[in-house]
Parts: sequence; C-alpha cells; structure tokens
Amino acid sequence: MSTLAHTMMTAAPSADSGLASSGELDRYPYAEAPAADRVGTPSWDGADPELGRVSRRAAGSRGRGLHGQLVQQLGQMIVSGDLGADRPLVPEEIGQRFEVSRTVVRESLRVLEAKGLVSARPNVGTRVRPVSDWNLLDPDIIEWRAFGPQRDDQRRELSELRWTIEPLAARLAAGHGREDVQQRLSDMVEIMGHAMGQGDALMFARADSEFHSLLIQIAGNRMLEHLSGIVSAALQVSGGPVTGCERPNEASLAHHGRIVDALAGGDGAAAEAAMRQLLTIHPEVERVVPAPREH
Repeated sequence: MSTLAHTMMTAAPSADSGLASSGELDRYPYAEAPAADRVGTPSWDGADPELGRVSRRAAGSRGRGLHGQLVQQLGQMIVSGDLGADRPLVPEEIGQRFEVSRTVVRESLRVLEAKGLVSARPNVGTRVRPVSDWNLLDPDIIEWRAFGPQRDDQRRELSELRWTIEPLAARLAAGHGREDVQQRLSDMVEIMGHAMGQGDALMFARADSEFHSLLIQIAGNRMLEHLSGIVSAALQVSGGPVTGCERPNEASLAHHGRIVDALAGGDGAAAEAAMRQLLTIHPEVERVVPAPREH
C-alpha cells in the first residue's frame, strides 16, 4: 500500500464515528443575543417560522462564521422558494432577524449577487432574481438545490452534465500518463476497496471524489479543469444520490479500476468506455443517456 493511501485511510474517520448527532446538526447556527438586546422579529411571509434550518452538511462542516452562515441560510431560502423571485430583501430586516451587523448582511448579499441569486439596484433595493439568472454551476447552488424541492431535477441534470464531461476527460487523460498521477489514481481505488470492505461510506465517498476530480484535472483541457468543482459538488452533496457512485459496490469499484488500467496503457477509447459504464450503473442515468455501444 502506498504512503498516500495509508495516510488517507488512517486519517479519515469512519462513517459512524466522525459525524455529529442529529440534534447537533440541526441546531440553529447563530449565537443567541441576550434577551434585553434582541430586536423585534419582522414578518417574512412564506418563510419557515424558525428560519434557522440549515443543511446537515452546512451545519456540520462549513464553519465559515456569521458571514458564511448567513450566505448559507439566505441562499437555501431563495433556492427552496421560501423567498421567491422579485422578493425584496431589506438589509435592516435581515440584520434584525438574524442578529448580525450591517457589514455581515452587506457582504452576504454581495456573495449572493455574484451567484446570480439577488440583484441590487439604486432606488429599487435588493431583490431575489428568477432561477433563469442563477449561476446553476456554482457548487453552493448545486448543494442547495440538492436539499430543496428541485432535488429530483438536480439529480437528473447533474447526471446528464457528468455524462458530457467525464467520458471525454477520461479519453483525454489517457494522453497524460504521468507516473505520480497514475499512482494517486491507483491509491484512490485502493482506498475505495478498503472502505467498501470496512463498510465506510464516508471514506469511499472522499476517495471517489478525489479520483474524479483528479481525472478531470489531468485531461489537459483548462476549460474542463474549470468544471472539476462541479463534479466534486455532485459527488459530495448529501441530499440524495446523484451519481452512479453514491453506494459502494463491486461494480463501481471494478469500473474505477478499469479506468486506471486504461490510462496506464494510454488507451483513451477504453478509458472513455469504462467511464461511460461507470456512469450508467443506476437506472436514473440510463433514462437520460443511452447505453454505450460496443465496438
């Protein structure tokens, strides 16, 4: 076993031991202000009364401070439809509701504006933008959609997008056979096999994400490399299965191994075929893409 594989396996916690309890994950993430300092809560029609729910992944692992938490909260509310298109967002109300400063609200709205979720105009204020304006390739929006009412569409769209990206990346990567990269890919397959034997879905998912991200990065196409974050987000969202690799099994492990073997042999066609087989393991993918043809 290589040093990298051993380090990753010993460092990654098991699926049972490294996760917070359900109560901890769902806990309201904002610090409570003293009762005497609290300001009256404005009415946000259509929003959940608590306004404090966050995704399990966000609450459990992000740790970005008040600014990041507010971006998460407002982003999820917009994507879920709690704050619909053209809804005005009044910074003063947001600050009062979440007990954060004007600076935190202003910077959070700027982040959301960069993602296409809101727009700020003189004499109009800040308003929620329609879904047609959102940057749907933004990893955060991918995650938020995976938790919202569009999760089924998100699952299908991510599968379709990966189908267009990864087979080509696998073919191109066969022409860039650096030994260190080959070893890292082999390490990830070895870790996935170990994780499957241990029943450790978390370790399997981490190695799987590393494998696919690395494969795209070595394809030698900078535009494809720019999309590696999308594939990583697709593999990491926990709101439901979105790929053919979300459940550790012998079939997915075997296809990953075939990809590595094809890359080692410089066989782009075989690498592409193995990737197509990997992406068609589950029925929801087969409904949107044809099965690979045998040559």
